[in-house]
Amino acid sequence: MRRKVIFIDRDGVINWDPIGDYIKKWDDFKFLDGVLEALYMLSAAGYEIIVISNQAGIGDGKYLKEDLDEITENMERVVRSYGAKITAGYYCLHGKDEGCTCRKPEIGLFEQAARDHSFIPQETYFIGDKISDIKAGKRFGLKTIMVMTGHGPLQKDSVDDSSRPDHIADDLMAAVHYILGFHKGEG
Repeated sequence: MRRKVIFIDRDGVINWDPIGDYIKKWDDFKFLDGVLEALYMLSAAGYEIIVISNQAGIGDGKYLKEDLDEITENMERVVRSYGAKITAGYYCLHGKDEGCTCRKPEIGLFEQAARDHSFIPQETYFIGDKISDIKAGKRFGLKTIMVMTGHGPLQKDSVDDSSRPDHIADDLMAAVHYILGFHKGEG
């Protein structure tokens, strides 16, 4: 059975992004305003939330996979405490220059998710803050939303035809309002 799935980038969408650096430990992780409520709204509406994130700091030796695991466990615990659930997370652990097939804008992480979860790409959204997020989502046939948090304000003027999102939103909450309104025939 196909489920309602939504893909969300992590850094800059769910949490504060120290642009030019990495979230290396749980103490660095700060949820952006309204994110927990937005994730709750998606869960309450029956969406499976899947995180798709490049984590090049591991491949580049800036922090360890164990640090990412601790951050992920704590993030998911806090999200659950708000009544929401992150169904799965797919992370590219390769360095920025490794040339892998999973680092966005490549689509390897989405291919992995498609093997594990049943969804219709054309009916599924990917919310991200970078042009590489939008390109990956479009290449995989997803609807895309670019948020103006994280890298969004820095990259919005560089959008071209290959990276033009289906929608631009101020933040994750605005994106969720758009998605939920759209599916109710209001958008």
